[in-house]
Amino acid sequence: MIDVHSHIIPKIDDGSNSFEESYSMFIEAVKAGFTDIISTSHYIEDYYELDYIKRKAWIEAMNKVLKENNINLKLYCGNEIYITQNLINLIKEKKASTLANSKYILFELPMNNNVMYLDEIVFEIKSLGMIPVIAHPERYTFVQEKPNILLNLIKQGVLFQGNFGSIIGKYGNQAKNTIKKLLKANMIHFLGTDSHRKNDIYTKMTDIIKELEKIIGKAKLKELTELNPGHIIKNEEFEISKPLEIKMGFFNN
Repeated sequence: MIDVHSHIIPKIDDGSNSFEESYSMFIEAVKAGFTDIISTSHYIEDYYELDYIKRKAWIEAMNKVLKENNINLKLYCGNEIYITQNLINLIKEKKASTLANSKYILFELPMNNNVMYLDEIVFEIKSLGMIPVIAHPERYTFVQEKPNILLNLIKQGVLFQGNFGSIIGKYGNQAKNTIKKLLKANMIHFLGTDSHRKNDIYTKMTDIIKELEKIIGKAKLKELTELNPGHIIKNEEFEISKPLEIKMGFFNN
């Protein structure tokens, strides 16, 4: 599997606290079945702003350690960018990074507020020939309330990355129920751990995989954890499954 969302570089955001913790996360990831991890450290203007050159140096150093210790894992540079009207400039100026140096840009939204300029940002990203990927939509209150709102964004070319942990209730029942709906409706295109610590998601992957297989089956799971993420690594575009409208009602809200 390929993990497209992790906070595995130490001491640069709210993720790993030390290289030793990062190393433990590497071992956990391999045991869980991951062969590749994209490091998506937070990039939040005026808060978390470590530039690409320093993050790249971390990735190169950690890949060297992995190779020297015969650990079958490869790391790639990326960011989880907190949405800002300056997002495009952050990419152009190489302050923030795309996923694995590809055309895919991972960004997150406020948990409890709508972003009035979201369509504008999506248009700007697409106009540059790049592909917007929004992190963990199941965690946003506006998606939990109206999950079909993603249909229009998908039509605009937005892809969505769900969190593995949501399926076991890590972020609460609302997020758990929402990701189930989104998965069944083909509105999730990638799955990522969003790991921040050792003994976090990597150690729970056996139970998570079993639950996901019940919901979407092995073929769809492979698509979301290997095939689609593989297109990011190769910097390729791919055809997505047709999204389905989610029927809302008293018994399935």
